[in-house]
Amino acid sequence: MRRVEQPVDAGDSRWLDAAASLATRARPISAPNPAVAALAVKDGVVLGRGWTAPGGRPHAEAMALQQAGDAARGATLYVTLEPCAHASPRGPACADLVAEAGLARVVIGCTDPDPRTNGKGAERLRSAGIAVTLADHAACRDSLAGFLTREVKRRPHVTLKLAVSADGFIGPLSGEPVAITGPIARVHVHRQRAMAEAILVGAGTMRRDAPRLDVRLPGLEALSPRRFVLTRGEAPSGWDRLASPQAIASLLPRQYLYVEGGAQTAAAFLSAGLVDELHLYCAPLTLGQGIPAYGALGAAAAGAPPPGFTCVDRRALGRDSLRIFRPHQET
Repeated sequence: MRRVEQPVDAGDSRWLDAAASLATRARPISAPNPAVAALAVKDGVVLGRGWTAPGGRPHAEAMALQQAGDAARGATLYVTLEPCAHASPRGPACADLVAEAGLARVVIGCTDPDPRTNGKGAERLRSAGIAVTLADHAACRDSLAGFLTREVKRRPHVTLKLAVSADGFIGPLSGEPVAITGPIARVHVHRQRAMAEAILVGAGTMRRDAPRLDVRLPGLEALSPRRFVLTRGEAPSGWDRLASPQAIASLLPRQYLYVEGGAQTAAAFLSAGLVDELHLYCAPLTLGQGIPAYGALGAAAAGAPPPGFTCVDRRALGRDSLRIFRPHQET
């Protein structure tokens, strides 16, 4: 199905940004479905909003349209992902629901790569007389990174997290655990864990630190991701084994994998080209000498990324800072 992506004006972009932000509420509880959000808007007023419910149903469009009711007639629906065009035993196709709602216009932030929908959802809406704008919106793509990676690359989206000193080390050469970052940065890490479906460390880190890798934020404890260890040996009780970085394809249909290290594991994923996003939590302290953040690939002095990565975001977390990098071709 041929698709034509169109630019959106500032007003449409603002509403798509809002929908992408709302979609965060569905991650990762919508799994295995993508975390989608939708806003029904008329004359600058939100009439209905929705995001993918736990377990994947109802979908975001159904929730937003149910909330808007008859007021949806003549309104614009902003949705982060193309409405699905395939029926399911669990519910009707969203493209049909949207087509029947009497909307004047639908603005879609991202095409669905699933061949059951790709372009077909938008075409079904146009056939119903609805004006459709099919955008290629950065915030919507970002909100769907796990789903898009799974569908296109057939593996989960990988975020590599490292806490580093100002001179680029993750700990002293002795291997003794040292708190690199402060409490605000650690809280942020727990938030990131809560948005992943799987979390991984290397065998050395598991043996040395016995990490819990759970979520310790009030009300979010149930979102602790499944724990994996990178090893060719046996995984201990309560852990699952991953033999190599390339084996992450076996984690499907999971969409998000959070890799917490250590240095050899970081180097293995970086060398395999399997890091989609790098989170460097940079502390102002120096160690003088220590374990290079990227293992054999070197230290992260002054918060520098490995070759091939570009900084896309930076923020302060108390005394520390978070720097987010992506591969050049992903920016």
